[in-house]
Amino acid sequence: MGKLSHSDRQWKAKWITDGEYVFKEKKISPVPMVFRKSFEISKKVVSAELYSTALGTYVFTINDIRVGEDYFTPGFTSYKYNLQYQKYDVTHLLREDNTILGTVSGGWAVGAFVYSRRNRLFADRQALLAELIITYEDGTKELVATDESWEVSTEGPLRYGDLYDGEEYDARISDESIKYHKAILETLRIAPSISKAIGVPVREHEKFEPISVNKVGDELIYDFGQNFAGIVHFSINGKEGQQIEIKHAEILKEDGSLNTDFLRSAKARILYTARDGQQEYAPNFTYMGFRYVSVSGIDEKEISIYARALYSDVKEIGSFTCSNEMINRLQENIKWGAKSNFVEIPTDCPQRDERMGWTGDIALFAATACFNFDMKDFLKKWLRDMRSEQLSTGGIPNTIPSNGFGFPTTMPPVAVDFWGDASVLVPWAVYQATGDKSVLSENYDMMKKYVKACKNWAGLFSFGKHRYIWHTPSTLHFGDWVAPDVPKMSQWQKRSKWTATASLANTAHLVSKVAGILGNPDDEVYFRNIYEKTSDAYTSIFTDGNGKLLEEFQTAYVLPIHFNIFNEAAKEKAAENLAQLVKANDYKIGTGFPGTPYILFALADNGQKEAAFKMLMNTDCPSWLYEVKMGATTIWERWDGLDENGNCPIGDDGTDTMISYNHYASGAVGDFLYRRIAGIEPVVAGYRKFRIAPLVGGGLTFARGELNSPYGKIVSDWSISENRFIIKITVPEDTTCHLIMPDESEKFLSAGEYSFECNIYC
Repeated sequence: MGKLSHSDRQWKAKWITDGEYVFKEKKISPVPMVFRKSFEISKKVVSAELYSTALGTYVFTINDIRVGEDYFTPGFTSYKYNLQYQKYDVTHLLREDNTILGTVSGGWAVGAFVYSRRNRLFADRQALLAELIITYEDGTKELVATDESWEVSTEGPLRYGDLYDGEEYDARISDESIKYHKAILETLRIAPSISKAIGVPVREHEKFEPISVNKVGDELIYDFGQNFAGIVHFSINGKEGQQIEIKHAEILKEDGSLNTDFLRSAKARILYTARDGQQEYAPNFTYMGFRYVSVSGIDEKEISIYARALYSDVKEIGSFTCSNEMINRLQENIKWGAKSNFVEIPTDCPQRDERMGWTGDIALFAATACFNFDMKDFLKKWLRDMRSEQLSTGGIPNTIPSNGFGFPTTMPPVAVDFWGDASVLVPWAVYQATGDKSVLSENYDMMKKYVKACKNWAGLFSFGKHRYIWHTPSTLHFGDWVAPDVPKMSQWQKRSKWTATASLANTAHLVSKVAGILGNPDDEVYFRNIYEKTSDAYTSIFTDGNGKLLEEFQTAYVLPIHFNIFNEAAKEKAAENLAQLVKANDYKIGTGFPGTPYILFALADNGQKEAAFKMLMNTDCPSWLYEVKMGATTIWERWDGLDENGNCPIGDDGTDTMISYNHYASGAVGDFLYRRIAGIEPVVAGYRKFRIAPLVGGGLTFARGELNSPYGKIVSDWSISENRFIIKITVPEDTTCHLIMPDESEKFLSAGEYSFECNIYC
């Protein structure tokens, strides 16, 4: 019956597949399989529940009606260890004569994935496991389970389904015309734990109508006005055999056609072969990152098209608005960057041949994500896979699920700063947002093992204080990834001594705090000692001891300032030196991934508020608002993704012209909008006690932040009029708020709604 490893339910079904299908091609996905079972019902049905999973991604129909609203089931997990199943109530779909169809594409388990386009990572071909449990009015039950009685075919209308390349669909093929044969039992070559889905399902969300359509050559170019991850829906008046091709892209070329140069090998297309008459279609087994689509093979008057955003069903819980419309657009870009990359896992980008669970991106964005969305279930599911895939040496793969991917190192035992830090930073962010200690206890062993691995790598072949300087070869790190003040990947990586050492200090400090929260005093002391010794080493070896770096760049100041590596006197001086660097750079951003989330905090929290606001409000490249000025509707991977003329200037920097226009990492600046400008910050994890301390500057005349905390809605709503600062706040039940006004007056408030004023001169 095939391997069924540990499961949280007893399966009577058997794994089945198409025994006639042999899939050996490289760098593509397999032909989709269609499984069929017909059965009759002669008694009154009280309930019918479908339990289902697959190796591949599946969609069921019963009597030609789709089961459920979820996309990409059973979900993306580390299949070697964890496989999810779904449960659906299908009572309303049954009748006397029934046909159940299950279509299974290659998905992540069998199909081509990562930009090396490796396939068959977990199975040689698709396999299906399902049970339909029918309960009748007389109390009896019937089981319709996958076994040798099911039929299967690879001749269904879905001719190809691939996450990167898209779908090929032939509407001329009906179920009656398909040649089926008996399914066979499949023995899996992996034995994952099979458990009920714990993540957040991917579903359709916002609908986008085209804001314009233009004819360019033989193609219709539709603009949906927003870059996002999703799919198109279209209806046509078709002719038998007519082929319609739809391609997707984030940006256009100068001539108005699609710019697909940065998709690399991803085809990102739908190829639809029509039947006669009116018909509708939307893909089920792929998604794209796009704002624009081209349509060829049909006249504009014969097609109607719209798009839907696809992302995991995370609930929006936070919002921010202010008097600066460019900042408001930035906030929208942050949210759309997140939505576009919360598709089963926290991906890096939704458009090219990647869409992988890069640990570094979410490590730095987690705090911002947890203000905007309820991330608990989504991230706890992903962290389960991280725990499963942690290396025996303590290192964390750079992508989770790893799918055998190892850049920048081919040495799997190596720990990588900031990317591996996700094992600490993500649970910590979820805990701060929710107050749920289980996310700490579940991941505690992983955190400890990771930080010890980092310490061991730092101490390799070292003596004295250098044992706490993480100095392994730069090619094993990302360093100051995509820092705009140096043009080459190798230069970003060469900054790894600074980023990695600061990373070790910070993660050790956080794990020490976690140990204290969980009641492990010995661990608390042990990891605090690593933090203190690493901080001393950073100060002694990289600086003059008084807050001046021997080799200066923005990130090398930001990290020790924000992570409290410097003592108070040195930190104040370091902030002054950082402000001077920022001023000399015309208040433009100079940090890569590690420093960007923290630079405004490092300045504003240490006497350099003016410099922080000048950087935030800057509209020159590189800056957050430069992207807004250039029409961005999401966050870019690279600050210079487009020049002033709207063209991509990126050349040979060692990344193979890597550029995504929907890459949320730099949107971590949202944390500053919420925690400083709106001023909402937890004092106790979960906001049982919280602070509202608005930071006024940048010419802003009002700002409003809202957060649906575990205890209810928190509101900070302030404005300035004629040198009077007015704030209205909402404090939920069972919480207390410490309000700090701009004149430094303080109030301690219990649940309720309040309004206060003070003088302000700015």
